[in-house]
Amino acid sequence: MTKKVAVIHTFLYSVEEFKALFKKYLPEAEMINIIDDSLLAESLANKKRTEGVTQRMALYAFAAQSLGADAILNQCSSVAGAVDLIQPMLKIPYVKVDQPMAEEAVRLGTKIAVIATAISTVEPSSQLVEAMGRRAGKEVSVSRCYCEGAYDALLKEGDQAKHNAIVIDNIKKAAETHDVIVLAQGSMYKLLPLLSDVSKPVLTSLESGVAQLRGVLGLPPL
Repeated sequence: MTKKVAVIHTFLYSVEEFKALFKKYLPEAEMINIIDDSLLAESLANKKRTEGVTQRMALYAFAAQSLGADAILNQCSSVAGAVDLIQPMLKIPYVKVDQPMAEEAVRLGTKIAVIATAISTVEPSSQLVEAMGRRAGKEVSVSRCYCEGAYDALLKEGDQAKHNAIVIDNIKKAAETHDVIVLAQGSMYKLLPLLSDVSKPVLTSLESGVAQLRGVLGLPPL
């Protein structure tokens, strides 16, 4: 029987990237997309996840379960904290796309920089890395690096080059004093080819976040 995975998106443009990654890492699974871009808009406007956002995410998770999903993947770092609240109410796994990245960051170093372009993601992503440090029994120092103006450049101005320049500058500065760089937004995944001269590990969430589902679903390694 084909396994089904529901992906809860807060960003309209993430679907195609995830389709490609599912084709690469989960070719035998069916992908179900649930999209509500108000989740991210509300989180950004309030600079944090609101109670309303959490409630809607719970509704979508129960909808995914009723659709016959075998697992749910949370696409957005800004709202990832809701997963911990909702998971105990579900009969199926609900996982975060960025948790494998956070676990890898803790394995690789103790001084970790979290690079974020959305203000609502700064704390959730940083706290996730800190939580993975505690789980591993390792003392880590997490620096919160907010790339002022990058998000607006990309989504409001449509200026990819400006967004890239702001983020890359922050990454290079962080690399001078940290062991590992964590890119909190999935939208920064495309920057990796531009970072070959950064000497420290730079981690992104999308590939490892999707690949983790093979284990979650009990599928054999590729």
